[in-house]
Amino acid sequence: MSNELRDSLSKEQARVLATTHKTRPMMEGISSRNLIKVLPWVNVQGGFYRVNRRLVIEIRGGKVSFLDPLAIFPESLRQMPSFKNIKDDAVLSQIAAAAQEEVFAKDADILLDATAATHMYIIVSGKVAFFNPGETNYDHVIGSLGEGQYWGEYPFFENGEKLFPHDSRAATPVKVLKISFTDINAILATSANDKNHIEEHKEVLKNLKEKANRKGESAVELFSGLHDDEPVIPSTHVEYDPNPREYELHTGQTILKIHTKVADLYNNPYNQTEEQVRLTIEELRERQEDDMINDKSFGLLHNVAHNQRIHTETGPPTPDDLDCLLSKRRKTHYILAHPKAIAAFMQQCTKRGIYPATVNIDGKEVIAWRGVPILTCNKLKIENGKTSMIAIRVGEEDQGVVGLYQMGLPDEVETSLSVRYMGIDEKAIISYLITNYYSVAVLVPDALGVLDNVDVGMFL
Repeated sequence: MSNELRDSLSKEQARVLATTHKTRPMMEGISSRNLIKVLPWVNVQGGFYRVNRRLVIEIRGGKVSFLDPLAIFPESLRQMPSFKNIKDDAVLSQIAAAAQEEVFAKDADILLDATAATHMYIIVSGKVAFFNPGETNYDHVIGSLGEGQYWGEYPFFENGEKLFPHDSRAATPVKVLKISFTDINAILATSANDKNHIEEHKEVLKNLKEKANRKGESAVELFSGLHDDEPVIPSTHVEYDPNPREYELHTGQTILKIHTKVADLYNNPYNQTEEQVRLTIEELRERQEDDMINDKSFGLLHNVAHNQRIHTETGPPTPDDLDCLLSKRRKTHYILAHPKAIAAFMQQCTKRGIYPATVNIDGKEVIAWRGVPILTCNKLKIENGKTSMIAIRVGEEDQGVVGLYQMGLPDEVETSLSVRYMGIDEKAIISYLITNYYSVAVLVPDALGVLDNVDVGMFL
């Protein structure tokens, strides 16, 4: 402040007598939490939610995992349908040890004739594109596989029958681990428990063709046709899965501590306890959505069926990629994507002169593709410039994805979220136990699909 004499009261001196308008504590970490908003929520009594389904007899695959330094995690080989029924872990360890590393440059041909294949391939990094070798569309990409996925094992079990009639090419620089059919045969031949594995697997494949519907569920015998010849109508029944999956409610908890002096004296204009509880709840809700996306036991990204996970064709998310994603299921309700992935998609649309429509969601206009709203979700992480996009069908009636919670908790302040008073300790500190229960369930595999390797590029 200047030492010169003033003709009026300075603002610094005036503020001594003035009050200050204060805001509530702000929190930058609050996001839209669109997944929590759009999911139908089911009240779970008893803490468990059982998903009963028809019996699935199809051998469904998963992703193979790797160790550091580079090697196959042996038990993860059971994620491959070819090795799903091998009982001896030692056999899997030998097969994993027989893998040989090979690197392919971008656009290099990897396997051009499935009938002449001598190895099965597991992708360590990069993306492999598959082409139809027809006369008119040889260069038409029909699909791609990425890290942890595999191909080439069919001739091993089918005596050269070309069950996978597509050529493969490296869409990016690719590193694979390949396992020789000869090595696998030699390893299985020395195993007392699994030496007949190949013949048993062939029999399983034969039964699947005869006893499963197009979704791999046990078939129901029916008659369809005219009754002119008085045919015998078959009898049947619908088989249930004897080991249905059960989802347990996940727990988010913390203990909030507030000194009694703060709680007693510093409550004007805002109640200190209420503000502390409010901000803590916001953080619990953020963690809830993150778990629903990324948790390894029940998170959506870790519960995607092998055949519902696809990869971008060129890197950035294009209209073609989203069309492919939508074609994998009926009645997709929402697409969830990181805001930067949405920006990358809009850039691709602009390049093609396409301007996606918008739809109204809770009074807000959001971008839609083919009528499906694309909602922001910053819990879909970006790693090395790449992220994922999730497409979901929701609701029990549509056999989709549902959120799980339990209503009626003691001291409940929000649905399935309670704030319990725990007492005052010898330091005059009040403690509150804040608890949130939640989970998410996928009722049938095609209710959820993921577009992987979404390159956000310049939008980092």
